[in-house]
Amino acid sequence: MSITASSRTGVEIASQPDTWLQAVESLGLFSDVLPRRGERVAVVGCGTSWFMALAYAELRESGGHGETDAFAASEFPYGRTYDRVLAISRSGTTTEVLDLLARLKGVTRTGVITADPESPVMRTADGVAVLGFADEESVVQTRFATTTLVLLRAHLEAEGALPAGTRPVDLAIADARRAIAVSLDVAVCAAEQFTFLGTGWTYGLALEAGLKMREAAGAWTEAYPAMEYRHGPISITGPGRVAWVFGPTPQGLDGDVTRVGGTIVAGSGNATGDLDPLADLILAQRLAVHLAEVRGYDPDRPRNLSRSVILGHLHA
Repeated sequence: MSITASSRTGVEIASQPDTWLQAVESLGLFSDVLPRRGERVAVVGCGTSWFMALAYAELRESGGHGETDAFAASEFPYGRTYDRVLAISRSGTTTEVLDLLARLKGVTRTGVITADPESPVMRTADGVAVLGFADEESVVQTRFATTTLVLLRAHLEAEGALPAGTRPVDLAIADARRAIAVSLDVAVCAAEQFTFLGTGWTYGLALEAGLKMREAAGAWTEAYPAMEYRHGPISITGPGRVAWVFGPTPQGLDGDVTRVGGTIVAGSGNATGDLDPLADLILAQRLAVHLAEVRGYDPDRPRNLSRSVILGHLHA
């Protein structure tokens, strides 16, 4: 099923190959903001940004670049010591992120990746990488989040190592172009429930895919580490329900899904697979917009959401 970009969110999704390429080309501008090899680092964010932090933390540590933790900004453990704390915030106005940066000022070196050069984080962080070219009009985050992760992946690659099995960024960009052009599977579009699964860094992508589907389309979604699927979540699987795996598929899992009547979307990102897992996320984003429009929702204006969460009782 071919999907046209009829919404602003759809247009922003389709622009990702170009913003990814621009992030790679801009890498040299942000070397002072991004973690250096060997540093002990914490990466924080809220919502989508937190899920990108989870993915990056796993990529960085498993690639041998240094101990790396990821936290929701509201759950940051202030009793721990880090060489650097890196925050991800599209708007740069999220209360929990600003509160964290204020508490760490003068104590721990901080950096932020944001899309807005006029945001408060410009004054509260030690260094800021502004990806204005990836900013979005839509409430639902798509291209800023993935472009940030591409920037971070490109930085790891430039420092000399990525985890085994992780594709170079230039191949991921080529895969993103394919993900924009390929038709969505009719059976997947017709499903009533979606379980997203990932392993290692792709678990963050699974969480993000589930969030995109809930935000844009109000869809029934769940997300788990892939090996945890058999430990309970498989009970939800059946006809009309999808198990979507980002990255390598655990041995036998595809058979487990089909045996109970479910639809498996799997294979991307492994040795013989089709797409880089981050490009595979583009397909989930496109599916979310498609389902929103089919259900009569406006993907540009999701229910109960605003572009930034600002809580006056936390941060003055």
